Amino acid sequence: MGIMSDSLKRTPLHAFHTDHNARLVPFAGWEMPVQYTSILQEHRAVREAAGLFDVSHMGEVRVHGSGARAFLNKLVTNNVEKLQVGKAIYTVMCYEDGGVVDDLIIYQVGDEEYFLCVNAANVSKDVEWITGQAVGFDCLIDDVSEDFGQLALQGPKAMEIFKLASGQDLSSLKRFHFIQGSFMETNAIVSRTGYTGEDGVEIYLPAGEAARVANRILEIGKDHGLQLVGLGARDSLRLEAGYPLYGHEISAQIDPLTGGLGWVVKFQKATDFVGRTALQKRLDEGLDRKVVFFRLEDRRIAREGTEIIDEDGNPCGKVLSGTQSPMLGRPIGSACVSTQALKDKIPLLVEIRKTRIPLEIAQPPLHKV
Repeated sequence: MGIMSDSLKRTPLHAFHTDHNARLVPFAGWEMPVQYTSILQEHRAVREAAGLFDVSHMGEVRVHGSGARAFLNKLVTNNVEKLQVGKAIYTVMCYEDGGVVDDLIIYQVGDEEYFLCVNAANVSKDVEWITGQAVGFDCLIDDVSEDFGQLALQGPKAMEIFKLASGQDLSSLKRFHFIQGSFMETNAIVSRTGYTGEDGVEIYLPAGEAARVANRILEIGKDHGLQLVGLGARDSLRLEAGYPLYGHEISAQIDPLTGGLGWVVKFQKATDFVGRTALQKRLDEGLDRKVVFFRLEDRRIAREGTEIIDEDGNPCGKVLSGTQSPMLGRPIGSACVSTQALKDKIPLLVEIRKTRIPLEIAQPPLHKV
C-alpha cells in the first residue's frame, strides 16, 4: 500500500516510523526505514530475540478463477499442483530464455484463488508480465498492493510474542503454511515464512490496520527483547542466511539454476512452464558459472561489482552482494563465479584498495561456523 510524497511512495507505517526516530531512505521508489537504532543492534535482536519489520512496500497480486491453478503452473517453475488451501510455495517466474522475471511466494487462499507476494521494485513489471501470460486462461489478475500492509515478526522469540499479542498460539503452524482469520481485531493472513533465516511470521493485513497492529506487537514484545528493524539489517540477515535478492543473486541475466535455486525448478512436473526449454538446455550443457556465498578474513567489505580473480590475476567472477556480518564480525557476500574455477578448487581472491584478500567459499547460513 502506498501514499505518494515527492515521487516516493510511503507505507501505511510512515508516521509510525517517524514516531520511532527511523532514518528514512529511498528504496525501490519508496521512503523506507533503513534503521532505527543501529544495524548491528537490530540484526542481533533478530538472531537472539525478535525483530519487527515493515514490509508493506512488497507487492500483492490476486489470481482467481477456474483456470487460475493451470495458469500459475505454466507461469512459475515450482509445482503449483502441490498447493492446497492454507499452504504456500516459494518459486520464480522466468522469461523464455530462462532469466528470472521475479521470485515470489504463492499462497492458495481459496479453491480457485491465489495470493502472490512479489518484490517491491518489480510490481508494475510483474503485473504486466503475469497479465500478458494469462491470455487464454480462465482467470483474472488483480494488483491489490494498495489494499495491504505487511509486517514481518522474526526471531527465536517471534512466535511467543505473536501469541501474547494476538492470544492465538500458532507454534504448531508448519513452515510455508498460513492461517486466514481474525487476529488482533482485524482480518489477516498469517504465514510461517520469513527472509531472515529465523523462525517467525509474515502478516498481511488491511493497510489501515497496519500501524495499530504494529504498535500492539511492539508494546507487548519490547519486554521480550523485540526491536524495530530496518532495511539495513534485513539485508545483512538475508545474506547471512544465504537468501537471494532480486537484481543480485537472481535477475534477468542470472537464471535460477545459476542462482542456486534449482530446487524450485520442477522439470518433472506434467505442465510446461515459461523458460523450461532454455533451462533444460542449460542444465544439459552444463552451467558455466554459479552463485556462491563467501566469507573474508579481513575487515574490508567486497562490494557489488568487485572482480574475483585467481592468483595470477585472471578474472573468475564478480561479487553480487557484500556486507559486514554482525554475528561473525567479518565481511560476507555472494558472487557469480566460473564453475571451472570452483571445480578446480583454485584459490580465489578479491582485490580491495590494491590488497588481495582470499575468498572463503562457504555454505549458508554464513554466521554458523
